[in-house]
Amino acid sequence: MSPLQRVTVLGATGSIGRSTLDVLARHPQRYQVFALSGFTRLAELEALCLLHRPSYAVTADSASARHLQGALHSAGLTTRVLFGSDGLCEVAAHPQTDTVMAAIVGAAGLAPTLAAVTAGKRILLANKEALVMSGALFMQAVRKSGSVLLPIDSEHNAIFQCLPGDYSRGLGPVGVRRILLTASGGPFRETPLAELSAVTPGQACAHPNWSMGRKISVDSASMMNKGLELIEACWLFDARPSQVEVVIHPQSVIHSLVDYVDGSVLAQLGNPDMRTPIAHALAWPERIDSGVAALDLFKVARLDFQPPDEQRFPCLSLSRQAAEAGNSAPAMLNAANEVAVEAFLAQRIRFTDIPLLIADVLNREQTLKVESLDDVMAADQRARAAAGLWLNRYADQGM
Repeated sequence: MSPLQRVTVLGATGSIGRSTLDVLARHPQRYQVFALSGFTRLAELEALCLLHRPSYAVTADSASARHLQGALHSAGLTTRVLFGSDGLCEVAAHPQTDTVMAAIVGAAGLAPTLAAVTAGKRILLANKEALVMSGALFMQAVRKSGSVLLPIDSEHNAIFQCLPGDYSRGLGPVGVRRILLTASGGPFRETPLAELSAVTPGQACAHPNWSMGRKISVDSASMMNKGLELIEACWLFDARPSQVEVVIHPQSVIHSLVDYVDGSVLAQLGNPDMRTPIAHALAWPERIDSGVAALDLFKVARLDFQPPDEQRFPCLSLSRQAAEAGNSAPAMLNAANEVAVEAFLAQRIRFTDIPLLIADVLNREQTLKVESLDDVMAADQRARAAAGLWLNRYADQGM
């Protein structure tokens, strides 16, 4: 790496991207923005380019790229604008990129994140779907390239901080009994079950503790987010699904815990602000100011814990089943969930239909062995097609 780290932010206009740019701006002597991407929020991407003056920007298509290129040229910037998946992969693997923040939500983030891994970059992984879809292939690529992989999800970053440095030898050899993955429980933790079918997208996106995008907010409300994180934790820390336990912790102050065989339990605490794990991963193994206020334990006053209710959150048990099945099951789980969440946000289905759609896809589609990225994408497409058929049947039945 050069003395001034050059950072590519994939998904710059999302909540993780904006938080990343906030941390980078606090340390201009350490970091330089090299490239930014934003597919659906062109005006926001233009504003970010004017502020951070990257060498590259990436948009969704050629029309938006031409528009942005013209606007930036008129403003006197020399930023080169690319578009599409090829553009994302180019900036992620660019020789002048040192660090890549992988913050594109969903399956769309897989190809550019893998491109960065293959190029041996320092990867700040906020796109959990990349690992969920292609875990074995992804981790194999990390080992082969020597890429540094640092988790950004607050839970996985907390686990990383609480594990010993040599955890890659396996959890057993380093004395770890289990990983405790915390969850807030989202906005519907105490909502009567009978009322869940009537909740609106607006209610589902109103997370009590975190500020997140709409898709991730719905995943948090259904606890699919935690299910995907369970699968991600298995790949990141070489854990079996049975070694990862989910704990409801409404305050979101303890971000996760690691339980050791000697009875010790190490936890990482902090205010619910994504700038903390972002700053940790950017500077690791050093520490830098993130702009996050110090945790006031006297103000927090209490910490509560409870087991998750899988009747309330069936997506959690579906995720665990997919983790145990392995092979193409996690990719199909993720694809079906993306289709279901999109349909819910468009008010085509009810909130309680999300797990029904996912379960139907997993039951109908055979779990196949995954040996290549093509296998992963084929499983993704099969699941999306099956989910589309479910939605058609749903509409035909007038539900």
